[in-house]
Amino acid sequence: MDEKDAQNLKGLELPGIDLPSIELLEAELKKERYKSNYGRVLRSTVFSLLVVAAMAVLIAVLLLPVLQISGTSMTDTLHNEDIVIAVNSSKFKTGDVIAFYYNNNILIKRVIANSGDWVDIDEDGNVYVNNILLDEPYLKEKALGECNITLPYQVPDKKCFVMGDHRSTSIDSRNSSIGCIGEDAVVGKIIFRVWPLSNIGFIQ
Repeated sequence: MDEKDAQNLKGLELPGIDLPSIELLEAELKKERYKSNYGRVLRSTVFSLLVVAAMAVLIAVLLLPVLQISGTSMTDTLHNEDIVIAVNSSKFKTGDVIAFYYNNNILIKRVIANSGDWVDIDEDGNVYVNNILLDEPYLKEKALGECNITLPYQVPDKKCFVMGDHRSTSIDSRNSSIGCIGEDAVVGKIIFRVWPLSNIGFIQ
């Protein structure tokens, strides 16, 4: 509103009507502009937060799934309620710790052998892959465990043979109830523990 308009407005009188002052009109105009700017900023902020949240979900689900350990089949490597991060991968080598789907649950075990390999386990729990004794420094104890498959056992095509690190209690590929794990069932390779903070670090 320029000076000329202000003067005209001051000189305008209507019988029985009190016109608002210039200061009041300017204050109302500022208030409306503030509301408009606030709404625009709020919408932009909400949109940005939604985009960031969506990207975080996609990363968590597709690239770096975050999982919580349930049970004791992987002690002493992983413990109940540990929180770990997995990375999507289609190639696994002996010794890798992987997560996989089983009966609508996610289990975590260690890869012992891959497609075509021969696995044998003696009564003391020593594991042989293709007639070579497996070096397993991550174990605290060895055991034959819940084994009902015929040994030696050849891993089927496009599957891997897995075992838990707590050999005496883990139910894994030694038992026909779980068997070998298909590539399409694997969630990813466990690479890092984020909780508890006292044990944060890479998974060996």
